[in-house]
Amino acid sequence: MNYPEFLKQKVIEDLPTGLENVPELNKALFDFQVDIVKWALRRGRAAIFADCGMGKTLMQLEWAKHIPGNVLILAPLAVASQTVKEGKKFDIKVNYARHQDQVKEGITITNYEMLEHFNADYFNGIVLDESSILKSFEGKTRNLIIDAFSKTKFRLACTATPAPNDYMELGNHSEFLGVMSRTEMLSM
Repeated sequence: MNYPEFLKQKVIEDLPTGLENVPELNKALFDFQVDIVKWALRRGRAAIFADCGMGKTLMQLEWAKHIPGNVLILAPLAVASQTVKEGKKFDIKVNYARHQDQVKEGITITNYEMLEHFNADYFNGIVLDESSILKSFEGKTRNLIIDAFSKTKFRLACTATPAPNDYMELGNHSEFLGVMSRTEMLSM
């Protein structure tokens, strides 16, 4: 076996698990946002690492809107109500809830601190708004998120700060998305 063949055997391919046919998207999206949302919908499990002001909230809401079934958005406390308002602005219904019994069909948002009050199995999609919360590789919240949503079909991680020099955080994103564990990513 030659070296290129050896390397080819080591390639890990994460096949798309998302939508085969992406519907028409919100006209308020810029062209680059349309491309990102389409890509993320086709992938099924994706990360949007977009700088502040690039429209991550609208992109994640548009992604969640097209996921079949119920979607939970986890966000920092101060961001949750802002996301509900942003949804209204673009005609995307977002329900704020603090407990599972407050969940309505469609998109529900809560803050990270309330995660333990929800049944992850109820949701077909999960969005992490400010997914840099995964930064702590031994953190309780990180472990809870990754464990709770490991079987969720559709997963989206959104952040402006993926810590490009922090391979452990990128590994945590990889593990959340089900591509490979942080340990596997770091060893590669």
